[in-house]
Amino acid sequence: MMGSQSEINIGVIGHVDHGKTSLTKMLTGKWTDTHSEELKRGISIRLGYADIVFNKCPNCGIEGYINNDKCPNCSSKAEPYKRVSFVDSPGHESLMATMLSGCAIINGAILVVAANETCPQPRTVEHLLAAKYSNIEKLIVVQNKIDLVTEEKAKENYEQIKIFLKEIGYENVPIIPVSANHGINKDVLIYAITNYFESPKYDLKKNLKMYVVRSFDVNRPGAEIEKLIGGVIGGTIVEGKLKIGDSIEIAPGMDNKYLTAKVLSLNTEFGKLEEAGPGGLIAIGTSLDPSISQNDKLKGQIVGHLNELPKPRSELNIELHTIDRLLIDDMKKPLIIKEPLIITLGTGTSLGTISSIKPNSNMIKFIMKNPAVVEDDQKISLSRRSSNGWRLYGYGFIRK
Repeated sequence: MMGSQSEINIGVIGHVDHGKTSLTKMLTGKWTDTHSEELKRGISIRLGYADIVFNKCPNCGIEGYINNDKCPNCSSKAEPYKRVSFVDSPGHESLMATMLSGCAIINGAILVVAANETCPQPRTVEHLLAAKYSNIEKLIVVQNKIDLVTEEKAKENYEQIKIFLKEIGYENVPIIPVSANHGINKDVLIYAITNYFESPKYDLKKNLKMYVVRSFDVNRPGAEIEKLIGGVIGGTIVEGKLKIGDSIEIAPGMDNKYLTAKVLSLNTEFGKLEEAGPGGLIAIGTSLDPSISQNDKLKGQIVGHLNELPKPRSELNIELHTIDRLLIDDMKKPLIIKEPLIITLGTGTSLGTISSIKPNSNMIKFIMKNPAVVEDDQKISLSRRSSNGWRLYGYGFIRK
């Protein structure tokens, strides 16, 4: 872990309204639905991050795993134990693809299942399959809303969860009954999160690679020109490291030209850094014109050191794998040439069309409307148009 950074990113996934955002609030004290439009609609639209230091009481057992400084049992001062970033993934279908191809930003997952509904609900299936195909091996299931059901109903729901997990290929997964709104079993859940998930090991010698998930103009309207602050980029470093004073490029940039900038500051929710590596959400203060970064304009781009990123490509050879359990009737028909698909690479999406299909194989040639920085063997996800909008169709690998 470098400086004041999270050690691990944990995705919070599950069906809409099952309590993902409430659970994140219980664990971190923060609502990740911070955009007014999201609050109005009551759903998470963009990836929301919340960072927290979990503490451990030196004298108490499981009850001593807490998210504040003072142990509620013995009043001792608790010690910092693990820094965690929660990534509150969008609950509705159109943005599921971000998780599947942006799996590099998630190291483990918490699947939230409401105890007062039968399991699985449609989005529960999609999210768990996406976790499986994102190679997320470690999973904790939170059986939420236990305050709304009888003990008998909770046990019935628990058995449904176990059968469902086994079907998808997850066995021996911790299932923790919780009421996020009442803080029931918060200590047990914090114990599980801090002990069950292992912090990943990163190679800091590799070239810098950072996925941008947000970008901002932090200046107030009417600020004086000499007091303007450069554009801010928020994202997760997945390889290498970055320090203040570095020269960076942001690709694919704008108008087919990479953007270049100087790193002026590095921040996390835990404070300022001189140097940043993988883990958690990093906000980079840059020398960019703030109008370039406003309103998430740079979301989905990749940050690297100057002259180190590969050139953008718009023509891709893709080895395609469909997720059959997700395919509704009108998605089962074969793909055709010139059919539009949405490709998700890392945290960015691009519309494109199929230019050729190799007979008797799962290889397709795909032309993107906007070029993107990609690498051979990189994992991507594809969404296909169905009668009720774009739906996750499958995943693939970019081949030479």
